[in-house]
Amino acid sequence: MSSDTVQWVLTDTVHADKWLDSWSLTSQQLPGHHPATPWKISKRTLQGGKRHGVDLIELDNGALQLSILPTRGMSIWRGKYKDIRLGWDSPIHGPVHPQWVRLEERGGLGFLDGFDEWICRCGLAYNGPPGNDGGKNITLHGRIANTPAHFVGVRVQQTPPYTIEIVARLQESSMFGDHLHMTTVLSTTPGSNHFTIHDLVENRSSKTAEIQMLYHCNFGQPLLGPGSKIKMPAIKIAPRDARAAEGITDHETYAGPKSGYSEVVNYYQPRADEAGNTLAVLHNAAGNKACALRYNVKSLPWFIVWKNTADEKDGYVTGLEPATGFPNFKAVEREHNRVVQLASGASWDAKLTFQIEEGQAEVNQLLSEVAALQGTDGPMLVRHPDPSWSG
Repeated sequence: MSSDTVQWVLTDTVHADKWLDSWSLTSQQLPGHHPATPWKISKRTLQGGKRHGVDLIELDNGALQLSILPTRGMSIWRGKYKDIRLGWDSPIHGPVHPQWVRLEERGGLGFLDGFDEWICRCGLAYNGPPGNDGGKNITLHGRIANTPAHFVGVRVQQTPPYTIEIVARLQESSMFGDHLHMTTVLSTTPGSNHFTIHDLVENRSSKTAEIQMLYHCNFGQPLLGPGSKIKMPAIKIAPRDARAAEGITDHETYAGPKSGYSEVVNYYQPRADEAGNTLAVLHNAAGNKACALRYNVKSLPWFIVWKNTADEKDGYVTGLEPATGFPNFKAVEREHNRVVQLASGASWDAKLTFQIEEGQAEVNQLLSEVAALQGTDGPMLVRHPDPSWSG
């Protein structure tokens, strides 16, 4: 932490036995702090129903609002930029406290009982479907999204660019098992249209550990709708299964809500610049609203698009998912060397920046970046599932 930064601790259950039920701060409360755009941040504890006891942090940088859930793995429940809603309408009335999410239920599909966030992590030890992995029962999408943070703090830079950060630490550990520790920092600046998530996962065991990470970034209306498109520079695109193969030629385009729709999942190998940087852009049919995900393929070499254009009552949503591998069963990913091996004391990290744009010219600029990375070589479009990708 730099000398021009001040910090407030909201939760520290390991070293200080501290937890604040409510807290708030505005830019006007800081002496000598004069950003051009006022901002505010607050923390409260939700009451009643299945949300009872869920900590909620609400950050408003003056243009962009984010609702963050320390109790649910530091997921971002929802957001808003100008009139662009960021998130989706899940059949789940959340946020749901992890005590109501029994991961092992319904054959290991219990994760879905609390699934309603805009952005959540799937990991850390595993992130695919449930099953028995060498004698160990694993559940859908792992445990981290239902793990409360044991430390939460807020840091504010007192000099330009006046960066606001939310810092959290989480542990995914068990006796005679993994000892994984995640530190996450969410940062933004006053008045901006973007924010960054920086995750660091450490193996604090004396033995090598396996990790998998997938960022489940879920969008509904207004960015998702009939004629919306996902644009991403790619080396190769393939359907996950026979169902996805049916519409692989329309992999970029979304349909409107349809009752009884069966999900489609496509797998991507992204194309990046020489430094490994790439981006994916979801934009509406009019081409005047968009969200871009920027990240580096050295940490997240694969990308998944989940299309679930079901009836709105059943969850009309798409997932844009940068990942360390594909969401196949862990044994399949291990066989194809897509499971990260972390030596004792080693770490893995990733940064994702979310940039929201409104206006035709602004969206076109994002699409120009995609086109420049794609170049003259179109992606290899595989019309049937690739055994080395789908298992």
